[in-house]
Amino acid sequence: MKSVREWGLEQMKDPAFKREYDALEEEFALLTSLARARSRAGLTQEELAQRMGTTQSVIARLESGRSKPSTRTLERYAKATGTKLRITLEAAE
Repeated sequence: MKSVREWGLEQMKDPAFKREYDALEEEFALLTSLARARSRAGLTQEELAQRMGTTQSVIARLESGRSKPSTRTLERYAKATGTKLRITLEAAE
């Protein structure tokens, strides 16, 4: 049986798969940033939800990418985790 990592490396050999995977890079980066901010703050999803005035299931959806957060939600998330939201626009490659 292959590990997820082995499967992923095999799939990356397919140009169509790699193109679609690469297109999601920014989204993956945001999800990673959210989870790291919560982890550095030492908060559970439930504790973060309480600070934000929402539910744990909303936090789970945010961190899994099942919902697209608004800028306002990201600002509340940043404040609740003691971080600063920074959004930048960069030249396309």
